[in-house]
Amino acid sequence: MSHKRMPKRKAAIAVGGVAALGAAALLLPHANASQDGGGTAAAAPKTLKAADASDLAAQLRNMLGETFAGSYYDAGRKQLVVNVVDVSGAQDNAIGQARKAGAQIREVENSTAELKAAAQTLKAEATIPGTSWAVDPRTNKILVTADSTVTGGKWDRLESTVRDLGAGTATVKKSAGIFKTFASGGDAIFGGGARCSLGFNVTAGDGSPAFLTAGHCGVAAEAWSDSEAGEPIATVDQAVFPGEGDFALVKYDDPATVAPSEVDLGDRTLQISSAADATVGTQVFRMGSTTGLADGQVLGLDATVNYPEGTVTGLIQTDVCAEPGDSGGSLFTQDGLAIGLTSGGSGDCTAGGETFFQPVTTALEAVGATLGDGGAGEGVGADDGVGGEEAGAGAGAGAGAGEEAGAGEEAGAGEAVGGQEAGGEEAGGGQEAGGDAGAVAGAGGGGGEEAGQDAGGHDAGGAAGAEDQSGDGAQDDSGATETH
Repeated sequence: MSHKRMPKRKAAIAVGGVAALGAAALLLPHANASQDGGGTAAAAPKTLKAADASDLAAQLRNMLGETFAGSYYDAGRKQLVVNVVDVSGAQDNAIGQARKAGAQIREVENSTAELKAAAQTLKAEATIPGTSWAVDPRTNKILVTADSTVTGGKWDRLESTVRDLGAGTATVKKSAGIFKTFASGGDAIFGGGARCSLGFNVTAGDGSPAFLTAGHCGVAAEAWSDSEAGEPIATVDQAVFPGEGDFALVKYDDPATVAPSEVDLGDRTLQISSAADATVGTQVFRMGSTTGLADGQVLGLDATVNYPEGTVTGLIQTDVCAEPGDSGGSLFTQDGLAIGLTSGGSGDCTAGGETFFQPVTTALEAVGATLGDGGAGEGVGADDGVGGEEAGAGAGAGAGAGEEAGAGEEAGAGEAVGGQEAGGEEAGGGQEAGGDAGAVAGAGGGGGEEAGQDAGGHDAGGAAGAEDQSGDGAQDDSGATETH
């Protein structure tokens, strides 16, 4: 495990969890998009990076007003798709400007206001533990999901409510798992017999060093340590769960602690430059020491999840896998943007499932904190890149999991983070989402080796699957992990 108690002026905890070598190779550049600033076809959609698409979507949402009906990122075409209603009359000019800005415009039936009204109906008539709903801009509908506990009369009630909304407004699907928070064996923060994952280091409003994690971790224990038997090093300052979010601000007890803005990838780190809002369709990465590094796509925004402990609103819905112990862990993009904190979901990293995340931007605003420490801390900088040096062997697959990452591989020196080319060489990487995080990395199209190690599905203490789906508590083989 890379992070540990360190002297003053050193980083107390590295952000995120510990990843195996193959998983780290995922962050090699493979989406080298360019801005299309040419004036040869002003109405043609521009090729955009995901981060740039998110910024453009925010601008167009403000410009289009009530005409704006959601947006998403088409990762295949690297284009921003903006849904609009009422494309006639006075709206022509605004829509023309949106096209000129580089968005692909799509006319849809349901306005944002209509979809929000439908969500309120679901809240009033179908707030059932084990259900969730979020707007899916790709279908211009509300996607309602029910876990395996929603049966009998509860299922009939949910199905009837969705049916009354209309086939053009909402759809419902079944999930094989059970919605639960992912608190259990996690990434190096321990409190009250439980373990959770650290999300992102931040600076609190009073200037003191702190970090963000899940709110359900923050309400479970007040004092947190970075080792199982260690003395507490941080104290919960604010926590929200359930309710309007799932986030906690935890302040380091030592005011001299330097909390670097980075995600720990095992033998190297990824610098986090800023926080950003999620965009549907964007590829994202999740870090937690129970399952290491996993990736997937954003599926929906402003999700409502009805956990056994209560309802949580305003979350990000994804198809990224997670398991108990990943709670609070970081969700980010390959170019170093902080997106979310792991909340909960269903399934695991073998069968897959849905996972929900607390938006980082919302959490920062609520607790009055800013991301990182203004650039302090050690690790791989943005110029070095992730995978830009020799990857090395023996990166741990989880905190104390005791698995070797397998043979190291060279990914080519000098590739930059976030899909940039360096020295004319381009690196490619990939992962099978969930379960084994085997990845093939190559520099300049040659010399790729399969990393092929298992980076998921193991509790940090070495015990797999210690979880209590009922929420009443369970213990792993080490006797140190409690779910809640």
